Amino acid sequence: MAVHEHPHRSSGFHLPSFRRNRTASASESGVSALSGTHTAQAYIFASLRLLTGFVFLWAFLDKTFGFGYATQSGKGWLDDGSPTKGFLSGAAAGPMESTFHSWAGDPWADWLFMLGLLGIGVALIAGVAMRFAAVAGTLMMALMWAAEWPPAQHLSDGSPSMSTNPFADYHLIYAVVLIALAAASAGDTLGLGRAWAKLPLVRHSRWLR
Repeated sequence: MAVHEHPHRSSGFHLPSFRRNRTASASESGVSALSGTHTAQAYIFASLRLLTGFVFLWAFLDKTFGFGYATQSGKGWLDDGSPTKGFLSGAAAGPMESTFHSWAGDPWADWLFMLGLLGIGVALIAGVAMRFAAVAGTLMMALMWAAEWPPAQHLSDGSPSMSTNPFADYHLIYAVVLIALAAASAGDTLGLGRAWAKLPLVRHSRWLR
């Protein structure tokens, strides 16, 4: 007589799927870690933005009122002092040396320089118009780099320039920082970047972002 085995029936009792739980847990941990890293980067860029903005804004205030740091008291812009005369007239090397000497102390140069410092400083601290600030700041830093001309080992009078690097100096560092802040949308954290981006004019002109 043939004996037929009945199919094995499940008792209805299942052990919990630890593999599935571990996979879900790992996925959630990965998302959490990624979110935490993104948040940390956002705050780091925001801190860098605020510090860089203060550098520009303080330069404007010191040169305007003569707080006694880079600008002596009584020699500020409001005291009829020129914020560009000392720096540009001191250019002593490079292909634009004579050009900078002719610009030194001119009212248009003073106004453009001071408005640039103020505009870039306010934009960075507020977190708005980051792209415009990056372009204006990079242009300003490039001109200041050319005025100091780090490639020169000797000044036009033959004396040592005391340059410590033939190319890179703090002006180029500031320019790269400004570009990085704009690319990272650093104004969105601890700033007004998100609200600024919603303005009709900014939505239609992305370069103002």
